[in-house]
Amino acid sequence: MIDDVATDSSTSGEKSMPAPTRRTRRVRMTGKERREQLLDIGRTLFADKGFEGTSVEEIAARAGVSKPVVYEHFGGKEGLYAVVVDREMRQLLDLVTGALTAGHPRELLEQAAFALLDYIERYTDGFRILVRDSPVAQSTGTFASLISDIATQVEDILGLEFKARGFDPKLAPLYAQALVGMVALTGQWWLDVRKPNKAEVAAHLVNLAWHGLENLEPKPRLIGHRKN
Repeated sequence: MIDDVATDSSTSGEKSMPAPTRRTRRVRMTGKERREQLLDIGRTLFADKGFEGTSVEEIAARAGVSKPVVYEHFGGKEGLYAVVVDREMRQLLDLVTGALTAGHPRELLEQAAFALLDYIERYTDGFRILVRDSPVAQSTGTFASLISDIATQVEDILGLEFKARGFDPKLAPLYAQALVGMVALTGQWWLDVRKPNKAEVAAHLVNLAWHGLENLEPKPRLIGHRKN
């Protein structure tokens, strides 16, 4: 029998041939799966290298596809970047607005501070993307626009508090921008140092903000020589 000959060949000094390996069939991704894969890869690269340092070639290579596939899904690097940024902005805004549930103003400040720090901790790549190409200190850009949106949420809270204390509620937007900007800049610093821990950072932020608001002067005055 043929099988017997094959079996006995090892005893006759002949090396048996290895069994042919079956080629692994490559599973084809659906359009939705491919799009999500490209978004994940783009998000990682944009966080690591920034928009300018990332190329369509590298995105395609990481995904194991050709450049036209990236263009087919997003129209190019700009389109992919826009979708990544939009997702991150919505993620952060949802976290902050969803966190503001307390009744006491001080606890609301704590919740806002924790929400931003939570986002930085959980979605580090996303935060790096937002601040890398649109830093907090700029007056325009994606992150500045996002900070403005968050400040609007805080503005409503401060407006009610100002009115209850006899302060001019028209100043609430100014103080809201100052408070949210303070937390955002501190968060950008904490992103790299990660010390002290998150709860302690939140406590110190609220300490400065709350006690500043608690001792707020209805009509603040300048003590230096300059008046304009």
